Amino acid sequence: MAMRAGNLKHRVCFDEPTYDEGGLRVGWNKGAFECWAAIRYLRGGETVQAARLSGRQPAVITVRLPSEAENVTTDWKLQDLNRNREYAVTAPPVPTDDGKWLEITCESGVAA
Repeated sequence: MAMRAGNLKHRVCFDEPTYDEGGLRVGWNKGAFECWAAIRYLRGGETVQAARLSGRQPAVITVRLPSEAENVTTDWKLQDLNRNREYAVTAPPVPTDDGKWLEITCESGVAA
């Protein structure tokens, strides 16, 4: 199924980590930016089932390109403002083949 702008039903807020001079994370820049996104929960596969059994839910968050999300790394987190759910970014953002969207693999239920 092709992604369409109408699929972007979730308002998400990206939180950027802040670090001290020694490189230790000391907090979060809450609301570094916001955008509309589509959230697709992953199903099947042993890895996904294992994550779900331990209280984590893998998902792919899709946003438009270009986006500030291109600079997101695996130490960021994001909030689904519609559902008040927090996600840890587990893989760097990847552009789709058509170059119109950016997919970010995340997990809910992870302590950040």
